[in-house]
Amino acid sequence: MSTLTPVTQPGAAAPATPAGATAAKAWSADPYTVALRSGRGPLYLRRGDGWLLPLDVERWCEAPDRADRTVLRRCRGAVIDIGCGPGRLVSALAARGHRALGIDVSPEAVARTARSGGTALHRSVFDSLPGEGRWDTGLLIDGNIGIGGDPAALLRRMAEVLAVTGCLIVECAEAEAEVEVDERCEVRVADGRGGLGSPFPWARVGTGALTRHAAAAGWTPGGHWTAAGRAFTMLVRPGEAS
Repeated sequence: MSTLTPVTQPGAAAPATPAGATAAKAWSADPYTVALRSGRGPLYLRRGDGWLLPLDVERWCEAPDRADRTVLRRCRGAVIDIGCGPGRLVSALAARGHRALGIDVSPEAVARTARSGGTALHRSVFDSLPGEGRWDTGLLIDGNIGIGGDPAALLRRMAEVLAVTGCLIVECAEAEAEVEVDERCEVRVADGRGGLGSPFPWARVGTGALTRHAAAAGWTPGGHWTAAGRAFTMLVRPGEAS
């Protein structure tokens, strides 16, 4: 995801309800659904203090770009994409011969994935998932390490979803003004024109912070790389690092 940029819209977010239900409600409602249906933004995550995080709706709805392809090349075996959005990676993986499944809390994202030739379920990562403990590769791309607002908890959950020999590929936030990103916040989906979703917890994590959270959740770095201004880390279980 891109860095936060200031806006002039006033107002603070309302108190959050439990993370899973809140996120599902927020991502299932306008303006996110409207943006996915049109394939166009603008769309943002709006923090309670009025700052915005731009979301790359157009990129999500297009074919995988150069940075995405660096991720696709590193996927092995059966792949589960957490927060798959409109399904560009799931569809590309299926075309490459992988067994690939996307999950997303947005019905429109799941429907769009199906229309693009991918397979997806309307489900949260914290729900029961098919094939738990047997997936070879997990994806947390486009800032989805932020799901639930607790990166360590999400990484522990991914340890349950993936096989012991599996790997997890995470897209990290870039450092801002040489300051490592490690943020918990409450956000809403916003269209920049007054449309707002319900508040839900989110997190933004840079490479260094991800390494710390990963260690606490039983993961170790298996490689870092950047492409087209985006930063990625592969996580593996201790003893599986090459």
